[in-house]
Formats: sequence, structure tokens, C-alpha cells
Amino acid sequence: MKQQTIRRWAWIHKWSSLVCTAFMLLLCLTGLPLIFMHELHHLLGDQIETPVISHAGPNASMDSLMAAAKARYPKLVPQYMYREEDEPLQWVVRLGATPTDIANTHNVVLDARTAQVLGEPKDDEGFLYVMFKLHVDLFAGLPGMLFLGLMGFLLLIALISGVVLYAPFMRKLPFGEIRHQRGDKLKRLDIHNFLGIVTLCWLLVVGATGVINAWSDLLIKYWQFDQMAQMVAPYKNLPPPTAFASLQQSLQVAQRAEPEMQLGFIAFPGTPYTSQHHYGIFMRGDSPLTKRLFKPVLVDAQTAQLTDSRPLPWYLVGLLVSQPLHFGDYGGMTLKWIWAVLDLLSIVVLWTGLKLWWKKRHQYVPDIQTRIILSEAS
Repeated sequence: MKQQTIRRWAWIHKWSSLVCTAFMLLLCLTGLPLIFMHELHHLLGDQIETPVISHAGPNASMDSLMAAAKARYPKLVPQYMYREEDEPLQWVVRLGATPTDIANTHNVVLDARTAQVLGEPKDDEGFLYVMFKLHVDLFAGLPGMLFLGLMGFLLLIALISGVVLYAPFMRKLPFGEIRHQRGDKLKRLDIHNFLGIVTLCWLLVVGATGVINAWSDLLIKYWQFDQMAQMVAPYKNLPPPTAFASLQQSLQVAQRAEPEMQLGFIAFPGTPYTSQHHYGIFMRGDSPLTKRLFKPVLVDAQTAQLTDSRPLPWYLVGLLVSQPLHFGDYGGMTLKWIWAVLDLLSIVVLWTGLKLWWKKRHQYVPDIQTRIILSEAS
């Protein structure tokens, strides 16, 4: 490359890195415990345990489960019903003052076999909650998510520009060489470059999926405005129902419509994932990939008749596939440990890059890596 081209790439790498580094350090630090979220919930005692009982026969019906949850809070209405992947014998019912209430909700955990109430987890407090909110939106909602998405985009620019600079810089050095005898600056630079290239693919994957996840709320809102609006259009001007069909019967309708899929979660009438007139029954596959992909089945909440069912559009498929890639929770504990090691190495990359800039912040000359590249290019 020409000297002017190298200087331009060095400027891009420097400022894209500087702007996003502090936030990327925060995301790496908060993301580390989130990789082991389920394990930490269990270790901290936040997870409600399923009792060991002798149970023969079928599990409790969906109507029995709903009745038990509503008996706990008779003045609230159900919003969602779901279960965690690693707790197949538990169902969680979320209730609120209204179908769209998010301020005062209660999660009731039920035994899938007996419909017994097992407890109410507190998902809006504690160490993991703070880590999750800092990682997702900095406690700032949608603006925080979009801001972190911008920082992720700058990270991708920094990675690409770093690769462009890495090639001429390492032209005369063996791969992975750390020059211990040439001073702390060169040693720190070599460590930064080596670990940066080692973690490059992982950082690209995590950075790109993080940017996609930052747009999740807007993508879901667009789907609601586009696809969901089409699915519920025939009910647009009808008054809200006053009586509701059996939830168990509605689920059976959805299962007949998608016999090769299993239940993912249920959105109750009036919530954002359905309409005032429908149970939104979201089915999913059972393979490591398809279990992340949902297919909405709308069932009339008064008559328990199938209304519509269609696959998710490509942009939501991309979003759902990107989420397990971001946290590494689709390949068991081995992949989680790999993600954790790469996360720690990325912290070292970010920290050494920050120290390189801090050491030379008062110098009015090109940084050490740019000077070496320019001297070799000439």
C-alpha cells in the first residue's frame, strides 16, 4: 500500500477503536457472566427447583395451569405463557394489570404435571439482572440498544481496518512473535496484534450479531406492523371478545396445524404478539437450529378456530439465529467455555489497544504501528 493509504487506514482504525473501546470493554465484562446465566441462576439460588414427585398419567391441562396462575392474582390478566428449555416440567405465566402492562408484572411458575404454583422468580433485580440490562441497553431502553448497536458497528470497522494494517505490519515477522527485548511498547503492540488476529473471527461474529440484536425491537415492531397486521386484518373493526375458548383446545388446534413442531410460547389476546381476538401460539422445531425459529399460529380466542399461520420473514429469522451465536448457548457447556475464553482474550485486546493510545496521547507523531508500516512500505 502507499503511505497515504496506510495513514488513512491507521486513522480509521485509531478513531473507530477509541470511540467504541470503553463500551466494548463494558460489553465483554457484562457478557462474560451472561454466557453462564442459567448456571449462575442455579448457583445463586435464583432458580425455582422442580420438586421430585411420583407422577403417573398426563400432565395438567393448559386450562388448569391458567386457572392456578389467575387464582394467584385474580385481578390481573395473562400476557404470556412459556417454559425454559432446561426446565421442561415448569410453565411460567406472566400476568399484568393490562395485556400491555410492563411496569407491574408477575411471573408465576407452575408445575406442568400438577398445576401447583412453585413460586415467583424475581427477574428485575440482582446481579445478573444488572449485567443483562447494562449489556442490552445500558438501562436506557431502545435509545440505549441503538447506541450500543452503533458501538458494535464501529467495532466492525475497527476490526476490518486492523486486518488491513496487520498484513503489511506482519510481513517480516513470524506469526505470533512477541518481541520481548525491544521494549514495552513493541511488546504490548505485538500482544495486541497477535490476540487481535486470533480472536478476529469470533469478534466479527459477536460484533455483527450484537448489531443485529440491537435492532430487535424495531424489527419486531415492523413485523407487527406488516405481517401481523395482515394476519389479523379481518378482525380489525370487531369489538373485543367477552368470552374465551379453552386454551387447551386452542393449543390442540395449533398442534394439528403444525404436527411436526412443538409449543414455544403463547401470547394472550391484546399483547403485542397477537391481537385482541387471538391466542398467538408460537410453535418451534426441535433441532438445535429450528428450536430457535418460531412460527406463529393464530387461533380465534372465542371459537378456537384456526385463523392464520405463516413463517417468519427473513429479517426475524436472521435475528433469531443471531441470538444463540451471540451468547454461544446452542452447543452445550463446551461451547460456553470457548466463548468465555475468547471473551477474556478480547478484553486483553481492547485493554492493550487502550494502553497503546494512552502512552502516546501527547505525541504529535504517527503511532508506533503506523511508523513501522510506513518504514517497511518505503
